[in-house]
Amino acid sequence: MQRSALLILLAFVLATMDAQAHAFLDRAEPRVGSTVGSAPRALSLWFTQNLEPAFSTVQVVNAAGARVDQGKARIGGEPNLLQIGLKSLPAGSYKVYWRVLSVDTHTTEGSFSFQVGQ
Repeated sequence: MQRSALLILLAFVLATMDAQAHAFLDRAEPRVGSTVGSAPRALSLWFTQNLEPAFSTVQVVNAAGARVDQGKARIGGEPNLLQIGLKSLPAGSYKVYWRVLSVDTHTTEGSFSFQVGQ
């Protein structure tokens, strides 16, 4: 009985450690699912871990699937901040696709949308 409880506790601790080892999206500007009144000039994504710049990417596309970002993303003033410039965005819906590699070599990816002027 005691051994089973110890094994369960050990499994929980290991699962928690693994979950903390990935760079998950913490917040974004524009915010996930938000509607902004005027077009942002850049997209900023903050993650829960520091990122490897050479292997972290983000793309922003319009409703037709055309890219509206200005190309290569960069690490901002913080090692967990990924930024990319945006072209002039008319009113509409935009989708963000990100894929990052944290400094501990774990890759995560995701997507979200935001709207301009609607």
